[in-house]
Amino acid sequence: MVSASSSGFAPIIRALAVPTYGAYSAGNLVSLIGFWMQRVGVGWLTWELTESPTWLGAMAFADLFPSVFIAPLAGSLADRWDRLKLIKVGQLLACLQAAILTLLTAAGWINIEVLLLLILVGGFVAAFMMPVRLALIPSLVPPPHMPAAVALNASIFNLSRFIGPALAGLVILHWGVEATFAANAVTFLAFLVVLSRLRLRPERGAAKSGGSLLRDAAEGFRYAAGHPGIAPILVLLVVMSLCARPLAELLPGFAAQVFQGGPEILALLTSSAGIGATVGGLWLARRGDPAGLTAVALVSTLVLVAAVLLFVASDSLWLAVPAIAAASFCMLLVAVGAQTLLQLSVEGSLRGRVLSLFGMIVRGGPALGALVIGAASELIGLQLAQGAAALLMLLGLAWLWRRRRAIAAALEGGA
Repeated sequence: MVSASSSGFAPIIRALAVPTYGAYSAGNLVSLIGFWMQRVGVGWLTWELTESPTWLGAMAFADLFPSVFIAPLAGSLADRWDRLKLIKVGQLLACLQAAILTLLTAAGWINIEVLLLLILVGGFVAAFMMPVRLALIPSLVPPPHMPAAVALNASIFNLSRFIGPALAGLVILHWGVEATFAANAVTFLAFLVVLSRLRLRPERGAAKSGGSLLRDAAEGFRYAAGHPGIAPILVLLVVMSLCARPLAELLPGFAAQVFQGGPEILALLTSSAGIGATVGGLWLARRGDPAGLTAVALVSTLVLVAAVLLFVASDSLWLAVPAIAAASFCMLLVAVGAQTLLQLSVEGSLRGRVLSLFGMIVRGGPALGALVIGAASELIGLQLAQGAAALLMLLGLAWLWRRRRAIAAALEGGA
């Protein structure tokens, strides 16, 4: 007989029943809906100002690539300072960026250069916040609920990825793109109220370092590079982030060029991606047990290649919508499976620094990939450029597949 603790939605319910995690999740959902509304608004405004896939790639680069520089230092800060206070500071800065973007757009003072600068500022803030937020999870739930909490965190992100773009499409049509930026500013404030009421549990194994930030960051890198499981799983994330994840940043170009549509088509594609990823996150959270996650991540990578190739193979929305949903489902399984394995295997005193590498890859990789694929699409078209990038993933997957048993033994242990 299967117990309630290992079947159904029991792992999800138990994680959400923890008061700190339940409150954090609710506030996070509201904030992320605003984030995705602004994300769609920025993409559509970029396309309106330039009609250029290269500029879409440049905007994604400005948003995501600062993680390469900021995330390792933020991870070091997360291992020595109060993580909750750091997140509050980040929320205030992000709210200010959204408010400035709203005012400039509403006043008609926005141009592509100013927009790029503001997105770059927001990218630095997000790069600072990501490893801190990831490292906060063990302070929100007891260790037995960690796998479900990590997967739920991703499900919330992707549920907002469904709701936010759908709302953004309506808001842009009726009130203009600046309204999506205003909504984001308001939701940042709402989450800040929730954060001010949280009382966290101490994490066992956490340590405060007195060395320099750079030396702390280097220590985290050496630990990850020398770990028999962490190093290859980070390689898997690099491959996916460079070759498949940029598809999300280039969706405005696909909506307009390939599918001959407007913000409503962009919202449909982005929301479909959100649905696929949400289902993936819920499946992982319901699964609960970390055993077998290495195999799940590797098999999902292979299916991801097929889904991306299907998406770029036609200009039919009947194919594109399920294909982008399937691709997002697989990307979620890879990313969250990897994050769960990292959370469970890393030493507590190094958690922020190792997770900062995760954040650096999943934000910096798509930035570089979108820039390269966007530029290549000017020569060979969006579909061929993204399809070629997806095929490159097979090379990395072949290298990792031969090492799958050793990776699983190092990360899953006795799970």
